[in-house]
Amino acid sequence: MRCYKLKHIGPKIVAGPPGPKVSEALRGAGLSDADYGSPLVKQAESIYIEDPDGNVFIDLVSGRCVANTGHSHPRVVKAIKDQLDRGFHWQNLEMYRLQDRLGEMTGLSPCQIFWSQSGSMVNDFAIKAARRITGRPGIISFTGSYHGSSMGGISLSGYDPSMKRHYGPLVPEIHHVPYAACYRCPFKMEPNSCGLACLDYLEDMVFKSYVTPDETAAVFVEPIQGDAGWHVPPSEWHQRLRRICDDHGMLLVVDEVQTAFGRTGKWTAMEHWGVQGDIVLLGKAMASGVPISACVLPRSLLESTDPEPIPIHAQSFSATPLGVAAAHATMDVIRDEKLCENSEKTGAYMKKRLVDLMDTQSCIGDIRGLGLLLGVEIVKDRDAKTPAPELANTICREAFKRGLFIMNMGSYGGRAIRVAPPLIITPEQVDVAVEVLDESMKAATG
Repeated sequence: MRCYKLKHIGPKIVAGPPGPKVSEALRGAGLSDADYGSPLVKQAESIYIEDPDGNVFIDLVSGRCVANTGHSHPRVVKAIKDQLDRGFHWQNLEMYRLQDRLGEMTGLSPCQIFWSQSGSMVNDFAIKAARRITGRPGIISFTGSYHGSSMGGISLSGYDPSMKRHYGPLVPEIHHVPYAACYRCPFKMEPNSCGLACLDYLEDMVFKSYVTPDETAAVFVEPIQGDAGWHVPPSEWHQRLRRICDDHGMLLVVDEVQTAFGRTGKWTAMEHWGVQGDIVLLGKAMASGVPISACVLPRSLLESTDPEPIPIHAQSFSATPLGVAAAHATMDVIRDEKLCENSEKTGAYMKKRLVDLMDTQSCIGDIRGLGLLLGVEIVKDRDAKTPAPELANTICREAFKRGLFIMNMGSYGGRAIRVAPPLIITPEQVDVAVEVLDESMKAATG
């Protein structure tokens, strides 16, 4: 039974935002009131964040897809407090039990895990592991992809040129090919008749022109392309990509940092397509906000290909006791409270509510996603699919004024509002959030 102090269904704005306390802090940091678009936390519980001035926001992004179990879930808090009394640095036995659980969850048991604290770092680890395992230098990634902000992460990413500007030279031998971003298909085709043209391009053009597949170690892929605008590929796309990797001896590295732990209605998003990755990357929601991430590999893969001892990507804060305790508690909550099922069911309800908004909000070009990972594409013209990035920013600002915390992101010139609330959200709370979003769109377009 959850016990929360914040008793709300909707948001509550009492000052600003920002109110006087936050405004003073912003000025001290050299910022202005206009820079306040992400709530500072005085207290966070369930789907709510209360800021220092007493404003209560609905967090419709789960702290960037981290708070899947809700903010400050009592069972997670208890696990952290209990571990604090026993020690909070170095590693403990529970790390190995978590390794077993993650191996089962990803289908890679018995597994080896390279631990870190962020999604960026486990992407770096995966580059190193794939090259060492295969003895090949090349890596394939996708346009629109986001794999983090480390040097390896930005080299893999195809999200936005600003991620890479003035940071070069980047990690070499990483090549980008088109993802199945069907809303604005780079080949100007439709998904029901394209024959997966983007993968044809990989095989017929890329492999025959500038990338040698037998010198390519791995393909890095997001099951759903997240920050690019929450693009879900066609039903056969991941299966065919898996076959391409198998045909050429390339590893398939699946970046589940944003999509795992129930976010799409499954423990991992690749379960929707029945595709098994060779390496699976986890982070974000893994410990409900305590920093921990994992690069998961089958033990047999390393042991069968590496004549030296298993390579270690050691860090001082790998698999800390606090992170491990919070991860176990998070997985227990997702299992016991059936949050995968709630994500699927309530996500379908929320998607329907958002689709219904299209009848009155012409600025919505598309609604897409799985479970409680949804994108609302914002456009100037629905038929022409004309991007409207400034309008998307204005909608987010209007929503924030009303106590709804949302964000917009996107690649390919477009912008989509991220709708990814904690998996504990109820239909009643969905109704309130959608009503506030509707009001915000009216204010932004009026």
